[in-house]
Amino acid sequence: MLMQHAEPTTGEVLAAKSDVRPYAWVVFALTVGLLLSDYMSRQVLNAVFPFLKAAWSLSDTRLGSLSSVVALMVGVLTFPLSVLADRWGRVKSITLMAVMWSLATLACAISTNYGEMLLARAFVGIGEAAYGSVGIAVVLSIFPVRLRATLTGAFMAGGAFGSVLGMALGGAVATTLGWRWSFAAMACLGFSLVVLYRFVVTEERLASLQPAGVGRSTSLGVRMSLRAVMKGLFSTRSVVCAYVGSGIHLLVPAAVWAWMPSFLNRYYGMAPGKAAMCAALFVLVTGLGMIVCGNLADRLNRKVPQRKWLTAIAFCLACFVLMGLAFRLPVGPLQLVLIGVGMFFSAGATGPSGAVVANLTPPSIHASAFATLTLANNLLGLAPAAVLTGIIADRIGLLGAMQIVPLAPLIATIAFFVGWRNYARDLERVNALREQAAP
Repeated sequence: MLMQHAEPTTGEVLAAKSDVRPYAWVVFALTVGLLLSDYMSRQVLNAVFPFLKAAWSLSDTRLGSLSSVVALMVGVLTFPLSVLADRWGRVKSITLMAVMWSLATLACAISTNYGEMLLARAFVGIGEAAYGSVGIAVVLSIFPVRLRATLTGAFMAGGAFGSVLGMALGGAVATTLGWRWSFAAMACLGFSLVVLYRFVVTEERLASLQPAGVGRSTSLGVRMSLRAVMKGLFSTRSVVCAYVGSGIHLLVPAAVWAWMPSFLNRYYGMAPGKAAMCAALFVLVTGLGMIVCGNLADRLNRKVPQRKWLTAIAFCLACFVLMGLAFRLPVGPLQLVLIGVGMFFSAGATGPSGAVVANLTPPSIHASAFATLTLANNLLGLAPAAVLTGIIADRIGLLGAMQIVPLAPLIATIAFFVGWRNYARDLERVNALREQAAP
């Protein structure tokens, strides 16, 4: 029966709940902590959009480009830097990445014009490029396979919570001390966390948490030829659909995170600081939704993992309906409530997508697999969201642009549906290849 092979079991499963050691949760917490810093440095910009627009007379297109350039650099560089991280060592790579994005965020604080800010933001993206894929690979390597969707959703939700903190604290600091101090505060936090991570997490202690054989298979994966790696990453139609669907469905949260402070400022008359604080609540709802939706995907589909695709489809359709309706309502409490409920589901497919990618790729190239997923997430969703919304807003207004954005999850639904139709057959083939390759 196909159901018996629904989850991979070779050399990567910690058998019982008692096998999850306390140190694994410490690693998870610190890794998520750095992800918070990552997104605080990335999204603090959105809180100061009104200040920059006034100070430098920037168009919405230029404002959007300051946000999108980070995701663009992440998308372009995530794969090569993740491969280098596998070769050089994940802990050392994470340390270097965090130092770089913190330095670049500090550079944002001293920028004197749009060009300098754009360059500094590009280096923020270079520093953050491989963190998501390397960080989640570290986490999944020390936890049971049964928790994959939950952990993936929770880890990715760290990005939402980091965005909340970046926008809320950034807006408060900018109102009190000026927008430059908002960037400086995020940089100082990043430096503090990276020092803590470097002293607590080591490659040796991570290896001790992995079951026998995993470390060996991972090292063998590092020496795989590029052709073999690419074959493992794109071996099935369903895994490609997971990449595409995951990327496109993230266009909604990325656009709303970037432009909600400006939306509240322009259409609700809120002061920039208050608008940033209120917008942060919508980001918080997104993060909670990622955790809850990821956990639901694991709980509801424990016996029939193929249905993870159906939960992803359900989350996308809910987002499409709710957000599409919300931005066509008049300004008022009902509109804000519907936006909040829609944002709860807007990134809900993240957990199921990560789980099926892990199931359909060899454990030895999971860092590269999640780098590919990160590439898709950024190039198809996170990178174009802010700048495309800004371009459209310059032509038909921000409200008109936000009314178009909810079409993205409808497109993602099509990709997830195609993946679901092919998943059982593809998973059977992948598991058969694993059994043949096993010594």
